[in-house]
Amino acid sequence: MAFNCQRCKQPLRIDDTLNDLDSAATELLVAPLSAEEQYQQQLRRSKARYTDTVEPVSKRLVGIKSNVKSTTTKKQQQQKESFPLPSESFVVLTRSQLGGQNTTSSSSLSPSTSGTSTTATTTTGQVGQTSTVGSSSFSVSSSQQQQITRSNNNNNNNSSAQSSSITTNDNNASRNNSLSHRLRVAGRLFNVMSSRSSVDHPMCQECTDMLLESLEKQLEDVGLERDCYIEYLEKVKEGRVTDDELKELEQQVHELKLAEQEALSDLAKAKEEHEAVNKEMEELEAEMKSLENREHQFWEQYNDYELKLENYQSERASINLKYDHDVKQYERLQKTVVYNDAFSISQEGPFGTINGFRLGRLSSQPVEWSEINAAWGQTLLLLYTVANKLKFQFHTYRLVPMGSFSRVEKVDGDTVLSYELYGSNEFGLNRMFLNRRLDHAMVAILNCLKQLTDFAEERDRSLRFPYRIHKDKIGDLSIRVQFNQDELWTKALKYMLTNMKWVLVFASRANVAVEES
Repeated sequence: MAFNCQRCKQPLRIDDTLNDLDSAATELLVAPLSAEEQYQQQLRRSKARYTDTVEPVSKRLVGIKSNVKSTTTKKQQQQKESFPLPSESFVVLTRSQLGGQNTTSSSSLSPSTSGTSTTATTTTGQVGQTSTVGSSSFSVSSSQQQQITRSNNNNNNNSSAQSSSITTNDNNASRNNSLSHRLRVAGRLFNVMSSRSSVDHPMCQECTDMLLESLEKQLEDVGLERDCYIEYLEKVKEGRVTDDELKELEQQVHELKLAEQEALSDLAKAKEEHEAVNKEMEELEAEMKSLENREHQFWEQYNDYELKLENYQSERASINLKYDHDVKQYERLQKTVVYNDAFSISQEGPFGTINGFRLGRLSSQPVEWSEINAAWGQTLLLLYTVANKLKFQFHTYRLVPMGSFSRVEKVDGDTVLSYELYGSNEFGLNRMFLNRRLDHAMVAILNCLKQLTDFAEERDRSLRFPYRIHKDKIGDLSIRVQFNQDELWTKALKYMLTNMKWVLVFASRANVAVEES
């Protein structure tokens, strides 16, 4: 079994003197620790009784010392004086005090005896001729020395009786002196010592020295505190109060009690006023909360109205902007003639053109029939569009716009004759037949134009077309292609396009008048 220091955990070597302890030496080690433990317990009980019997400070008169002492206080004082001091818990053992004992008497230490021994603050457990159990810095009191002397005498008287029993214990000596038994006894001794004190055993020499230094410092602090208490007790004993001063103090106490009663009555009134003020404050707080709720609701409604107003204002501004833009666009569109953009009529040398297509042909400037057919298709579409815009119905004829292959239908009751408004480069009889039908179609177009110009002159008396139309002639020039010269036919077509442009002007005016109305 190995032993380690309980603080630094260093291995320790157990001195052989611990193995030679007998019952008397063990009792000498246990007695001071038991006395100290009993003293601490009695001191705690006396403190508890003292706190129960002492009156509170509020019921005692400051500076007045009672002449009558209770019997309990005297008993407590006597008991306290009879207790041993903490400094008397350590004794010094020498080899002479343990003399007369045979080394084999250590066998009388049973495990139960060693288990009841109290704590010792020795680091290595050494007991030499001058070794100490506990701290060697503390002295041994006279009462303890007497106790040690009595125990030694008893041991000497009993030595003769023990010598007779040595022979009977020779068989057990070899077992008790074994190393394992001695270590077990030492371990139990250390356990008992640790259980009886606040320090764990065993400890090394260095840890013991440090512990002793701390205990010495605590002892000095306790001594200083004791001196302060003694000095304060002397001052209290010196500061006794006379009878006159006692009467004066009693009068002051009576006056203070009266003042206390008046202060208590004032305090009760102040509490009543405080409760009334608190109640009023609660009512005002409730009213304030209701007002805050109303204000919160008001501001929420106000914010909603503001948001709606901003939305309405922004929407109104947007509508106004759109209205202004639409008005300007409308005015611009009113000034714009759609027909002039859709049907651009102009001239190119001796030819009249519509949307860039030349209408007519010359021997010096031949024009393909595909271009002439496209120009006639645009001309027929112009008449058809203006008539629909003015809601004008042609008599006898019906226009069928089909681009370069447009037709004019002549309606005579139930009979409908269709004339093609396009020509070709074919030769022979077929060409003569096609030119004849083309002539009927061109005369029909000229007739429709005359009906439209007459309607325009009736609607607008100030309007006069530049070229008059009579049957198949315009401006005294025939519009037929057969048996006619190319120059005259081209000029007649140019006159027709000029009247068409006037028709566009009239249609634009009529459109503006209808929109204004």
